[in-house]
Amino acid sequence: MSLLATKSLGLTLGQPLFSDLSFTLDPGDRLGLVAANGRGKSSLLRCLVGLIEPNAGEITRSRGLKSALVEQDVPPALLAQSLRAAVTAALTPDQADTESWRVDIVLDDLSVPEALRETTLAALSGGWQRTALLARAAITEPDLYLLDEPTNHLDLARIGQLQQWLTALPRDVAVITTSHDRAFLDEATSRTLFLRVAASRMFSLPYSMAKGALDLADATDERRFENDL
Repeated sequence: MSLLATKSLGLTLGQPLFSDLSFTLDPGDRLGLVAANGRGKSSLLRCLVGLIEPNAGEITRSRGLKSALVEQDVPPALLAQSLRAAVTAALTPDQADTESWRVDIVLDDLSVPEALRETTLAALSGGWQRTALLARAAITEPDLYLLDEPTNHLDLARIGQLQQWLTALPRDVAVITTSHDRAFLDEATSRTLFLRVAASRMFSLPYSMAKGALDLADATDERRFENDL
């Protein structure tokens, strides 16, 4: 059974971003979402978790689906909190009272140095801020992660650690990732959605192989169009 499915999804925010978008996401899927800047990747993620209502189409989610969106920027309300406190705040009040020990487990899994855990988010680098947001998502144990440019501000070592962390997730946990880091997409995804205003394309391939398949499909469509003239 799929975790999530879209049917004829369309969104316009000042300008058309995508239309007639249909795809399914199954447990364990690793989907890379590719488009130019400002062409709807972040907005699609926000649609999928219910923060934005699409202009057309529908989204079907499996019963009880728990999704976690890791956006690019830290919410201003969290900046004055320590990294540990910001992650703890993602727990319910009851969990925070009885299961706060889970915070350090998540931070250990993400290789967060002990010395940084009591530092305010405002004082941390962009890379550690992003790690804090990922930890806030991880502690909720979602069925689906939606990661918006997760490698921004990370050096090569931290990107490698992120790849290892994603690999170690339970097999039935799905991940949708937007990224301009093509090498990361090749390592971290097995399907690729090229998001377009119209005629978005999905391939069951990581980015580099999917890009080759996209170029071939586009060339075939162009020749077909020319022959029809």
